[in-house]
Formats: sequence, structure tokens, C-alpha cells
Amino acid sequence: MPRLLGIDIPKEKRMEVAIRYIYGIGPALGVIILKEAGISPDKRAKDLTEKEISSIAAVIQKGGYKVEGDLRRDVQQNIKRLIDIKCYKGNRHVKGLPVRGQRSHTNARTRKGPRKTIGGLKKAAPSPT
Repeated sequence: MPRLLGIDIPKEKRMEVAIRYIYGIGPALGVIILKEAGISPDKRAKDLTEKEISSIAAVIQKGGYKVEGDLRRDVQQNIKRLIDIKCYKGNRHVKGLPVRGQRSHTNARTRKGPRKTIGGLKKAAPSPT
């Protein structure tokens, strides 16, 4: 498996898809990076040479793209800032509810987690005696 910026990319996939395994690189940016590096998007990751891998890494670092650790850190700092200033979005993050205006009366199970049954114990039926 080729390693690119510390990430193992799948060897059987085309580079157009394999480069997306790096956090922060999507479809559009992946094509731009491959074009700048001079690598065909149809080439398989297993067919890359060490020179081509280093050229992709150089393009990403030279281009000033935020990927992997830097991007994850920035996202976490932004969320922490919202929580610290106690704004509405920060409170939603703290409570574990959807942040961007989605309904939460029904749905939102991904964010809220599994259902917590609310209800009491059933009343014991009176004995027939």
C-alpha cells in the first residue's frame, strides 16, 4: 500500500479516488492536485513510482492545502471556540444535538445516539381475591 502524507491509500483504486482517502481532499481538489503533479487520474495507486508519490506530496505541501492533522486541529479549535463563547451552536455541540437547524423531535438518531426508553414500571394488576 502506498503511503502519502502518513496515510495508507488503497492500491487497487484509481488515483482519482485513492487520493480522497486523505482527510481534506475531495473530488475537485484531488483532480487539481493530480493535474499539477502531472499524474493521470486513471493510473492505479499500485503503479505509482516513488518519484510520483513524492511529487504528489510536494504539490500538496507547496500548494498550502490544509490536510490531515492541521485541518482536524482547526476544526476542533473552531468547535471549542463556539463552546467557550456559549453560543447556540456551541450549546448544541455540548448537548450532542444537530447543530445546523435540522429537526430533532424525530430523526437525528446519528447525533443523539440510540433511543433511551422513557416510561415507568407497569402497575401491578390487582389480585382477584
